[in-house]
Amino acid sequence: MASLLTLALVVAVAGGAAAALRPWEQRADEPTQPQATATETSASPTPSPTPSPTPDPDAEFTIVATGDVLPHLPVISSATTGGTVDFGPLLAPLDPWVQGADLALCHLEVPVAPAGSKPSGYPIFGAPAQVVAGLAQQGWDGCSTASNHSVDRGFAGVSATLDALDEAGLGHVGTARTQTEAAQPQLYTLERAGQSITVAQIAATYGTNGMPVDADKPWSVALIDVPAMVAEAKAARQAGADLVVASVHCCVEYQTEPTAEQVEVAQEIAASGEFDLYIGHHAHVPQPVVRLEGGPDGTGMWVAYGLGNFLSNQDGACCTAKTDSGLLLTAHVSSPGGFDAEGRAAGPARVTGVEWTAITVDRKSGHKVHALADIAGGTSTLSASEVTARLARVTEAAGSQAPQRTSPLTPTGDAPTVVPRAG
Repeated sequence: MASLLTLALVVAVAGGAAAALRPWEQRADEPTQPQATATETSASPTPSPTPSPTPDPDAEFTIVATGDVLPHLPVISSATTGGTVDFGPLLAPLDPWVQGADLALCHLEVPVAPAGSKPSGYPIFGAPAQVVAGLAQQGWDGCSTASNHSVDRGFAGVSATLDALDEAGLGHVGTARTQTEAAQPQLYTLERAGQSITVAQIAATYGTNGMPVDADKPWSVALIDVPAMVAEAKAARQAGADLVVASVHCCVEYQTEPTAEQVEVAQEIAASGEFDLYIGHHAHVPQPVVRLEGGPDGTGMWVAYGLGNFLSNQDGACCTAKTDSGLLLTAHVSSPGGFDAEGRAAGPARVTGVEWTAITVDRKSGHKVHALADIAGGTSTLSASEVTARLARVTEAAGSQAPQRTSPLTPTGDAPTVVPRAG
């Protein structure tokens, strides 16, 4: 009997061991319980590799700026048909160049004529409000307004100008209706690659042609005061501006070479480290585009000493031939992707380079404005040889530090938000 029990026990143990060695023979509803080996017990499981995060894209956009909007009476006449004033047809040839910009900044050199008064030209300007409507229709986002003609129509003209810009949805800086407004830069906010980037513009002029600024409103026109401009730029950055642009109206007309004063102002602004870009006006002729030492990181700041004319009645018939043309300045901006622990942008927005495009007014065609690259073969009123001559003059003036752009841009995103200046 004992021998039978022993035999049964041996068979049972052997059968169990065999079952343990043949897991594939187990029923599907019975869990497998493999025996851990010594090696498996002592070794740590191999972790799965951690996937590399996809880097956030850099935010990139362009700023396009232009020269003097100077509507002499003949220009206004060209824009008038049957009593209706419309600057759209004069500006239309440049529409693709302006509308391709992410942020487009113009320079309205003259005031809008106050209600009840007629438009006027040189030497006391007063433009019809339709010029502002035309600029807005073309795609400009805002204009600097500090110039030697800012108070040609007194404080009423200052107010009429800013009212017209407000009505058209355009930003403005350089003149003001209140002291509070005067203390504010013009801000533009762009949404790009998950970032909200704010550009601040500050503007000033060298003077007002001896025209009096109201004694009780000295703040109504910003005059060039570099320390004050630097303080404004610092305040703008502390308030959240990522990029600061200076628009400066100075110094001698019809001269390609920048004056000593122009150079001094630009160098002081660059040396402050508070400005990213310098846009110059007033000379009515194209001037050099150069990179000066300084800038926010000490790696330099681009300066366009003078963008010449955008819309005017000037050419060789009245003035130097160089007044028939100007520059569109394109600045490329990049802001590194990603955010720090506090949710701020990973790195500052910076101007990474600039380009220029030669433009001209074809006065004989009714003051139509063209990019010279678009009309290399001439127009019905402008010969190909004259186009070549104008391009040569602009190229010589702009210099060789910045390259020429010969085709329009494409926007990188939605239009900017124009932040109203506090009044």
